[in-house]
Amino acid sequence: MNDKELITAAFNAMEKAYAPYSGYKVGAALLCKNGKVFTGCNIENASYTPTVCAERTAFFKAVSEGEREFEKIAVVGGKDGCVTDTFMPCGVCRQVMTEFCETDFAVLVAKSTDEYRCFTLEQLLPHGFSNKYMKD
Repeated sequence: MNDKELITAAFNAMEKAYAPYSGYKVGAALLCKNGKVFTGCNIENASYTPTVCAERTAFFKAVSEGEREFEKIAVVGGKDGCVTDTFMPCGVCRQVMTEFCETDFAVLVAKSTDEYRCFTLEQLLPHGFSNKYMKD
């Protein structure tokens, strides 16, 4: 799957977002190394703490289906579903990515299928806390 197709899947996922409090809708599409794609949207809750981001939804869906090898993720978001700029994953989502991905994992943040930037996980979370610290 190419970048534009993955970004399109993220836009489609964003349409399913449940964001009645912030109005900020986010979609993500996670590409596994075997070619499978798992999508996610943000799901808000009135007490805020149980709210889950689109990126984590996609990762948790994939992991719950037995996937453990990931290639890249596309992330889009905007107020009321209107994407006017690129959207960066929050710190918690970056930490979840670190749990399951190598430092060269690609994170696409998109304004559209033609306007997007690609970062490595290392660029987004330098010196991240990973499972390598838990091995001893």
